[in-house]
Amino acid sequence: MTTHEQAPAVPADPEAAPIRFDTKIAVLLREDLETWQRLNVTAFLVSGLSHQFPELVGEPYEDADAVGYLPMFRQPVLVFEGTKETLASAHARVLSRALPRALFTSDLFGTGNDRDNRAAVRAVPTAELDLVGLAVHGPKNAVDKVLKGARMHP
Repeated sequence: MTTHEQAPAVPADPEAAPIRFDTKIAVLLREDLETWQRLNVTAFLVSGLSHQFPELVGEPYEDADAVGYLPMFRQPVLVFEGTKETLASAHARVLSRALPRALFTSDLFGTGNDRDNRAAVRAVPTAELDLVGLAVHGPKNAVDKVLKGARMHP
C-alpha cells in the first residue's frame, strides 16, 4: 500500500456498523384515504407479511427497567401513496412477478372480522378489486419496479 492509499475503514465496534438489507418491505396506499384509514390499512397489511415471513421479525425489546416488549420488523417499512390507477398497475406488476403481497380493498372497511374480510375479497374477481392498499416484500429492485409511479407518503 502506498502512502496515498488508505486501508478500508473497519468499525471499531462491529455492532455499530450500518445494517443493510437486500429486501424491502413497502406499503402502497391510495392517496384519497382518510388518515384513520391509512393507519388501519397499513397495520393490517404488514401483519400479513410478518406472518408469512417470521424471519422479518427481530428480537423482543426490553427497556432499562427490564420490562419486555414484543418484537417488531427488523427492517424499515416504507410507505408510499398513489392514485387508484397507480395501485391497479402495482397490483398487476406484483402478480406478474409473483412477489409476496397483501391487499386491502375498500370492501374491508365495512367488515368487522377476518372471516368476513376474506369473504369480501373472495367475492370479487382480481381485475375488479377496489384496492386501497397493497403491501409487498421482496428484493429491493423488484419492489421498486412494482412501485413505479408511486411516491413516498408525506
